[in-house]
Amino acid sequence: MNDRSHPDDVELTAHERLALLRIEAELRRDRRLTRRMSASPPRVWLPLTVAVLMCASIVLGVLGIRTSNPALIWGFAVIWPATLLGAFRLLCRMTGSGDRATPWM
Repeated sequence: MNDRSHPDDVELTAHERLALLRIEAELRRDRRLTRRMSASPPRVWLPLTVAVLMCASIVLGVLGIRTSNPALIWGFAVIWPATLLGAFRLLCRMTGSGDRATPWM
């Protein structure tokens, strides 16, 4: 019964095994921990989307000011809030407070 694969392995008593099983069950119920520990591929869509929206906002803003075309100004007015929201989400993700500060995003 002494088939240890590593010299630091220690046999646990029944009480210790039960405590360990309870801890593991509690950790499995923690959805936030499960989500953070899951190996997810790097998310590149948000930075790419923010970059595209920022470029479109700059182009629409500059062209709208230069030409005074209402369609360009309205296009800027529609795209700019989405750009700000995406930039805010990206900032939250980069600072590491994305899940705690804004769980709805």
